[in-house]
Amino acid sequence: MKYPEILSFTDLLPRLADFDCIIDVRSPSEYAEDHIPGAINCPVLDDEQRVRVGTIYKQVNSFEAKKIGAALIAKNIAQHIETRFLDKPKDWTPLVYCWRGGNRSGAMSLILAKIGWPVTQLDGGYKNFRSHVNEVLPHFASRFQWRVICGTTGSGKSRLLQALAAQGMQVLDLEQLAVHRGSVLGNLPSQAQPSQKKFESGIWQTLRHFDAGLPVFVEAESKKVGKLRVPDAIMEEMRKSPCINLSLPTEQRVQLLMDDYAHFVHDTADLNQQLDCLQNLHGKERIQGWKQMADSGQMHELVRELLEKHYDPAYLRSINKNFLQSPNALLIDQAGIGNEDFLLSVHKIIEAGTASVQTAQP
Repeated sequence: MKYPEILSFTDLLPRLADFDCIIDVRSPSEYAEDHIPGAINCPVLDDEQRVRVGTIYKQVNSFEAKKIGAALIAKNIAQHIETRFLDKPKDWTPLVYCWRGGNRSGAMSLILAKIGWPVTQLDGGYKNFRSHVNEVLPHFASRFQWRVICGTTGSGKSRLLQALAAQGMQVLDLEQLAVHRGSVLGNLPSQAQPSQKKFESGIWQTLRHFDAGLPVFVEAESKKVGKLRVPDAIMEEMRKSPCINLSLPTEQRVQLLMDDYAHFVHDTADLNQQLDCLQNLHGKERIQGWKQMADSGQMHELVRELLEKHYDPAYLRSINKNFLQSPNALLIDQAGIGNEDFLLSVHKIIEAGTASVQTAQP
């Protein structure tokens, strides 16, 4: 093949898993913000070079910018071929895309095709992919029957989702995709949250592989997980779907939170900084008392008090208001936080028929 095949994202989607490699040729910062899941970054212009070419385009003219750009692009493509593609066989099938216009992906695609590889270029680039995600997410929301895992903070909702997934159930773990545990203290150590676009791409990537004939389990969330917004259509469907209420004894909840938030136990300065976010709700005096408990090693007592004074009241105020079927939730009383305890809860959910889709009677 002398020239690349050029297809829209909708046309190539059925073949997406068949490509040996998806190559994003945009700059590293563009790639970091979001990209097609599974794509590797082989920039034909890095961030600094892109700015340089753009400046020449604006301040001099397009012809001078294209000459400089072409020289840089040729060097970068040569380096990618030498360092990443020389070992690829003749039937290696790459998909190449850039932002929108096709100039950057066109340069890479043409050279790879001239070498002899069967190359496909994404028409409309990343923007075409992004439009597809925006279009189909609302359809995904209404396509599935959702099962919402509810429960007070520390009851093990995320661990139950993991146990359900391990047993082959369809699970959308929004907190995992958002790199956040969903509460004021939910930031994960040394891990930044993804962009909103990348979060939505992760949701799309998960849901597109699911069977509409089986339920999707998801944790009850507020509209935002950290700084990220759950897509409105999915949030709307979750809030009117059947619920499963997971309950744990308070002591077990405290222990689970101590395990999950061990980084705060070892870094009370970070914890105290996060506690400041609660000052408008609880006042300066109470926040100062909580900080003193953290600094003096009274972490067990602090966690219990946070549950009793902050998390449990907030949960009880919001759950029935926001999740319409929560009053009729399937109740799962779990005694412990071991793997066997969560597995037992999975079996109870299956036995109750909650893991099957209820079809309307004719």
